[in-house]
Amino acid sequence: MHEATTVSVSEAEMANAIRALAMDAVQAANSGHPGMPMGMADVATVLFNRFMKIDPSAPGWPDRDRFVLSAGHGSMLLYSIHHLLGYADMDMDQLRHFRQLGYRTAGHPEYGHAAG
Repeated sequence: MHEATTVSVSEAEMANAIRALAMDAVQAANSGHPGMPMGMADVATVLFNRFMKIDPSAPGWPDRDRFVLSAGHGSMLLYSIHHLLGYADMDMDQLRHFRQLGYRTAGHPEYGHAAG
């Protein structure tokens, strides 16, 4: 039987990964706002890792906590952390196509386009 590999990283490393993913995606799209994801990376990392009740393998779990990103222009924060936490529908291909038609990574998150 094949078991999934778990990689342990520090919260600082995860926050830095969010920053890097946000910078790369915004640069590649030549569009977007990197400031909010870069500035809130530490807060989101602590919130999602220590406080929120979520399960990336069961994104529709009825008792999960909900995170509302009211500043939708900072969507790369949400997309990056979902990717790093292991949400199956937020792979690197989605991040590479930030703000492109036909992908889950719109400039502002929309209900139903991505899990979580």
